[in-house]
Amino acid sequence: MELLECINLEKRYGDKVVLKDINLKIPRGKIIGLLGKNGTGKTTLIKLINDLLTPTKGKVLVNGMEVGVESKKIISYLPERTYLDKSMTVEKVIKYFEDFYDNFDSNKARKLLKKLDLDTNQKLSKMSKGMQEKVQLVLVMSRCADLYILDEPLGGVDPATRDYILDTILTNFNENASVIISTHLISDIEKILDEVIFIDKGKIILTSSTDELREKEKSSIDEIFRRMFKC
Repeated sequence: MELLECINLEKRYGDKVVLKDINLKIPRGKIIGLLGKNGTGKTTLIKLINDLLTPTKGKVLVNGMEVGVESKKIISYLPERTYLDKSMTVEKVIKYFEDFYDNFDSNKARKLLKKLDLDTNQKLSKMSKGMQEKVQLVLVMSRCADLYILDEPLGGVDPATRDYILDTILTNFNENASVIISTHLISDIEKILDEVIFIDKGKIILTSSTDELREKEKSSIDEIFRRMFKC
C-alpha cells in the first residue's frame, strides 16, 4: 500500500482551475521535492493532502484511508507561514505540542533545541526570523509521523539556516516515513532529494527519481527546472 495516493484530484474556485488531473503515488522512505514556480498549485495540493481544503473532484488517500482525523495524526505539516503564537515562550510551545500530538517527542525536541544554544524560556517574538524557522522545524520533525510535509521551509532564511534545516530533515525522519518538500529553491535542496515532482499551471508535468533524471538529461535538477520553467 502506498503511503500517499492522489486520485483524479481537482480543485476549482468557480471557473478558475487551480489543480487538475492530479494522479500521484508516494511510497515510504523517500524525500521528495514538489517543485514549481510560485502560484503553480503546490500549496493547494499540500492543503488538500492535509485536509485543509476539500477537493472539487477526486480524492486523497493516506495509508489507504481518505484524509480526515486519522490521517492528520500521522502527517506532520510545516506551513509556509508560521502559525505559532509569538507571544509564547519556546517551553510553552513544547507543552502545547505535547498536549496536542500523541506522537510528539518532547525529549527529542529539547535535545535538538539545545544544539541551537536556545533558551527555551525565551519568547518567539524576541527571536530572529531564522531562529523562529528553526524552532518550528524542530517541532514538526520531533513528531514520530509517517509523512512530513514542508511548505517552502527554505524561504527567506540565510544560507547557514538553510544548511541547518536540510541537516535536520535528513537526520530526523525514520526510514518508514517520507518527506515532501515544496520549494522553488532547487539548487539548495536537490542534494537531499530521492525523487522530484514538477508541477506547472495546476498539473503534474514530470515525476522521476533524481538520479535517473540527472543521468537522462546530463544536468542538475536545478538546471532542468530552469529550462522547463524558462519565462
